[in-house]
Amino acid sequence: MATEVNMPKLGLSMKEGTVGKWLINEGDPVKKGDALLEVMTDKIANKIDAPADGVLLKIVANKKAKLPIGGLLGVIGNAGEDISELLRSAANSTARVAPAGKTTGGQPARKAVAAVPGARVKISPAARALAEANAIDYTVIAGTGPEGRIVREDVEQAIANASAAADDRAVIEVIPYEGMRQAIGENMANSWAVAPKVTHHVGVDLSALQVLRATINADVKDTEKISVTDILVKAVAKALQAHPRINSTLSGDEIRVLQDINVGVAIAIPDGLVVPVVKNANQKSLADVSKQIKDFAKRARKNKLDPEEMTGGTFTITNLGGYGSVDYFTPIINQPESAILGVGRTVRQPAVQGEQIVIKPIMGLSLAFDHRVIDGAPAAEFLALLIKLIEQPHKIFI
Repeated sequence: MATEVNMPKLGLSMKEGTVGKWLINEGDPVKKGDALLEVMTDKIANKIDAPADGVLLKIVANKKAKLPIGGLLGVIGNAGEDISELLRSAANSTARVAPAGKTTGGQPARKAVAAVPGARVKISPAARALAEANAIDYTVIAGTGPEGRIVREDVEQAIANASAAADDRAVIEVIPYEGMRQAIGENMANSWAVAPKVTHHVGVDLSALQVLRATINADVKDTEKISVTDILVKAVAKALQAHPRINSTLSGDEIRVLQDINVGVAIAIPDGLVVPVVKNANQKSLADVSKQIKDFAKRARKNKLDPEEMTGGTFTITNLGGYGSVDYFTPIINQPESAILGVGRTVRQPAVQGEQIVIKPIMGLSLAFDHRVIDGAPAAEFLALLIKLIEQPHKIFI
């Protein structure tokens, strides 16, 4: 008996998913639990496993097809099994395709409306910002949005076409822009386009925090040692409690100050970047925060994170200090959050202490925030408290 492979619900807020790529071909045998394909959500590329043993009789949704939850992705069954009735039912589904001009099952995607010379150009703010940032003349782009409105996907396609036509340089490798890489890129481009971002940079004395960390880690197994990031998560959570307006999100015409303090921690993996979230970080002990972050990092490398573990964040920390090459940088806000903290390397530098010049370990911090939601002064106040907590780290825990 044939078994449907359907679009799973990969998060509470998920309504649809995009097919990244199939990992096996039609006609290949599969076993229950084998990885069949990648499905992209707005957070990550997820591998979908086979629900049964058999043969992959049909791939119904091809690469880049968008399907609602429950939509038919493919069919597994016995070799030669008749699945025509099942496929006829699937033809009436609500699956649609995201990119303009692509098709699924022979059905056309959104119809592009050609630009009319001299006419008023209808274009979304995000699409306009993206076009201007990439020097694209959007007045000649055919829009696929409502009433011919130019949307982000139209500009992205124009950028891709321009790049492909202009660049004939020799390459040593071609990496497909798809799956996790594409999901990250689209999220970052959207954040950059919609949020007027400001970044405050400051160096902070890490002396006391290093002493505290060394004391905590004395006689502790290497696998249980506390990291600087672990302590920073607690410091940020404490500062957010005191400055709740930083822990907010813009929703339509409302700025929502959030009750829960959920700190995302960016983790680099071979295919890109994931941001699992330490939920209610202000209520967890330092040991529990450290244990959870270690578990996140371990499972992230194996692509075993649950999509729910990467949702619900209210603030993000991204730490590049371990690479030893970056002092300060401009992190991109993880929408729909309103702020993100970038952490640079720690460098021994001369500093004034009283009337003397002494050598101190100085760590770079970069606080980027959405100026629609947060003004410069409140951001500076939040950062001042964070500096105080880092330089007097015992106050994090009282």
